[in-house]
Parts: sequence; structure tokens; C-alpha cells
Amino acid sequence: MPADAENPENPDNAEDGEKRDGPLRRRSFLNGSLAAVAVASLSGGTATARAADRDAGQGSGPSAVLKAGAGRAAIAFPASLLPLDGFTTVHDDLHVRVLLLESGSRRVALAVLDLTSISAEAIAAIRVIISAAAGVATADIVVTVTHTFSAPHVQAAGSSSGAARYVEQIKQATSAAVATAVSGLRPARVGFGTGTCDVNVNRDVRTADGWWLGTGESGPSDKSVGVTRIDDTAGEPIAVLVNYGVQSSVMMESVMANGDLPITADLAGAAAGHVEEQYGGDVVGFFLVGSCGDQAPAFRSKRYTLDKDLKWSQVDAQDAGWILLTVQGERLGTEVVRVSETIRTSTGGAPRLRLLTDSVTVDTVPGGHPTAPTKTYDFTPTGTAPVPIWILRLGEGVFVGVSPELSTDTALTIKAHSPFTHTAVMSMLEGGAKNMAESRSYARVTYEAMDSSYAKGSAETVAEKIGEILHSL
Repeated sequence: MPADAENPENPDNAEDGEKRDGPLRRRSFLNGSLAAVAVASLSGGTATARAADRDAGQGSGPSAVLKAGAGRAAIAFPASLLPLDGFTTVHDDLHVRVLLLESGSRRVALAVLDLTSISAEAIAAIRVIISAAAGVATADIVVTVTHTFSAPHVQAAGSSSGAARYVEQIKQATSAAVATAVSGLRPARVGFGTGTCDVNVNRDVRTADGWWLGTGESGPSDKSVGVTRIDDTAGEPIAVLVNYGVQSSVMMESVMANGDLPITADLAGAAAGHVEEQYGGDVVGFFLVGSCGDQAPAFRSKRYTLDKDLKWSQVDAQDAGWILLTVQGERLGTEVVRVSETIRTSTGGAPRLRLLTDSVTVDTVPGGHPTAPTKTYDFTPTGTAPVPIWILRLGEGVFVGVSPELSTDTALTIKAHSPFTHTAVMSMLEGGAKNMAESRSYARVTYEAMDSSYAKGSAETVAEKIGEILHSL
């Protein structure tokens, strides 16, 4: 994708915020309802979405003032709610975190939940709560998850009494988090920084039977840590946002010695928690999961191993896995804080605030459910589907995201061709969808390719479209 891509859609620069036309068993949940969540939010109600999309930077001229507020609240798990989706106990809290941004007459909200995935129904409920409490139009609310694998999936409330009570707990936490964000909304300024942290690793490895999951030290891995700090006008932090490419799967499927399967916010929660602990008070840490499709934590409790004959197996560290989570979370969190402390937030005019949605159509394949490596697989396209794209511009930084799990090479391409110095690439928006692997994965027949409902070339098409949009800004 050339950096100076020509003839982007909307060459006359449409108004800000304007809609542009132009293993495993738990993983299988994303292939159904969640793959359509983002599409339904945009194309399922296309007329409404187009009418609701607007200039989020309207009125952000010299007289406008950027305002920000942030809040967090734990999702309660009363004893009567467990076991749920196989989980039997809670090791550490899952949180709902809400960031409110205002410039002139417009407000935008970002909700980040410590969940693996989330249903369309729950997303709609979250939007209603935030809209009512904060005065944010539903089209200006972006919902995403940290993609911790050690959290119950959020099913439709009607599927069971447990699912209904779980959704109710999420709604209550959202109400508490947005109330705190609203009460703390105040004039703000923003700054950006980038660090490096080595707690992720490429998970594609060659086995005797084909490519599979493991510790692929020789594969690509983006070690960069994008950090955004939002301060009040006195220079006191309101929120710290971190963008890093890794799945929060340190404790994924790790069963304790007593048979418990614990709920945990995992690596994302540990890193954000470290940031919040270091700053104290009301500062909220937001983990924005990046290109996580081919990235695992360097050390996992239940890990894949290879012998000298390239035969794979799994080993579970059980209770000892918690030290792996603590150390890696602390390491990532420490780097975030170090970078944050080097940031000097802007004291100039109000930063531009802009939320844009778009989509691009790609080929699709039947989503698979890989359980073992193979050397052959049918990736013949059988249809097409739109891939929604969200772009939030905040001053000189831009946050771009999609629902599928992007891979490292895709994110690096987007960053390399972005005209913005700080470009955060996000996966798992609007509840998330399954992998969107780069073309090399289809040739290798990797887990990411087999796990995907997107055909070869989809990731490259999405990256090119994002590049066009970013240059049109």
C-alpha cells in the first residue's frame, strides 16, 4: 500500500464523523453471532447509522476546550452466579472502563471491558446506559474488549438465567463507570509516547504435521508499546491508554490443582492495574488490544511444547502460572508508566476530536474450528462480507480499529503508511470477531488462517482501505 495512496474515497474530505460509503471450543463462539455484531451496528441499520454519524469535532475551533473524564467499575460475580461458562471462581476482578471525550458540542465515549467477547445485545445495552448517563449519541460510543480468555463469554440474556444475570452485572458496572467519568469530566490536554516491551511472542510454529501454536521466536512480533496520557489542565493524569499486540491468555484453560477454572483479567488487567496502582487516585488505565491474532504471551501457564522430532504437546503449570502472569503484567505495566512519565501533554489549542466509521468488502470462507495442525486446507472463497472500520482522531494521534483479530504484519503495514506520528491499531472492537490473517498464513496453513472466516487477501485489503482513510484526514 503506497504511502501516498491516490484517489481515496471522498476526495473532497467529507465532514468529520461523516459516514463514508464507498482452541478452541471457546474460540468458536466468535464465529457466529459476534462476527456479525459490528456489521449489524453499521449495515444492519445503515440509514440510522449514517444519520447518526456526525462531526465529532464540530465546534472544536479556537474557542473550544477538550474535556475528558474516566471511570472504572468491577463486574460483580456473586457466588450464586458461579459456575458460569465453565469458570468456577474469581481470581481477580474484571472491569468496565469508560473514557469520555468532549470538544465543543460533541462527545465521544470509549468503553473497554475485560472480556473475551460480548454479544450484540449486551453492546446495545451498554450504549443505552452510556448515552443516557453521558449525553453521548449511540453512534459516538465505541465498545471494545481486552480479549482475556479467562472470562465467561457474554451470551444473549435469553439463553439462560445465568447469562441474564451476567449481563445485568455488566450493565451495573457500566453504569457505575460512566457515572464516575461524567462526574470527573473536566478540561484536559493530551500527549503521546512509544516504548518497547518484550512480553509477546509470535505463536506460529512448524510441527511435524504442519504449522500450529507454540512459541515462534523467529516469527514477526511488534514489541512497541503505544501510550497516550490525558491530563487535566493542572497536569494531573486522568487516563493512560496503552496499545500493545498480544492476547491476554497467560492463564487460558489453565486448571488449578483443586480443579478450579479461575476468572481473571489476565495480562491486560494486570498491566492496566499496575498503571492504576502506580498513579493512584482516580487515574484509569485502558488496555487497547492491538494486532493479537498471531501473538501470545511469551510465557503461558498452559503452554504448547515441541520435542526434537517437532511433535507438539501441552503442559499445564496450574497454580504456578500466576507468577507468570504477575511478572509479565508488571513488566508491561512498568514500561507503560515509564513512557507515560516522559510525555508532556499539549498546552496549546483544543486537540481535534473526530470519530469516523467506514467499511470495506472482502471475500469470505467457511469459518473453521482447528484442533490440530494440518498441511492441507480448503480456503476457497464462498461469499463476501463488509468489514467495519472505526477511526478516532485525538489531536495528533489516531486510533484505528476493526472487529477481527489482526496479525502483526497487518498492523505494521498500517503504522508504516500512516501520516500520523502516533497510530494505535486495535482489534476486537464491537465485541470482536475471529482472526483475519495475513496472506502468508494461508500459504502456511496456520491456526489463524484455519480459524478465520475471511479469505486470503482480506487483511491486505483492510490495511489498504485504512491507509486511504488516514491519508484523507
